[in-house]
Amino acid sequence: MPDDLHCAAKVTADVVGGRWKVEILHCLFKGTQRFSELQHAIDGVTQKVLTQQLRELEADHVISRQIFPEVPPRVEYSLTDFGRSLWPVLSAMHEWGLRHLAERNDPPTAPKAAGEP
Repeated sequence: MPDDLHCAAKVTADVVGGRWKVEILHCLFKGTQRFSELQHAIDGVTQKVLTQQLRELEADHVISRQIFPEVPPRVEYSLTDFGRSLWPVLSAMHEWGLRHLAERNDPPTAPKAAGEP
């Protein structure tokens, strides 16, 4: 792999890497979400880690954060146009994951519903 391609692939991996970022993006591809909706949809994520990973995605211009001047303040997260451009990347990762599971004879597991053990 050429060095510049390796570097660019690493940048992409750094942006979507992280324990919960792919799940956050998956939720936001469905539409704008409030913090509590994201936390409820992503089983096992802590408030601290969700906040950290949302901030990283915002710093990378993948998501936008909108604060509404209400009491209490309402905050919504959505994908930017740049963030929506990750769809083919994540779709390719999904397809590769399915092929890898098939290669290992390991069926894919369905995501757990919120609150499910």
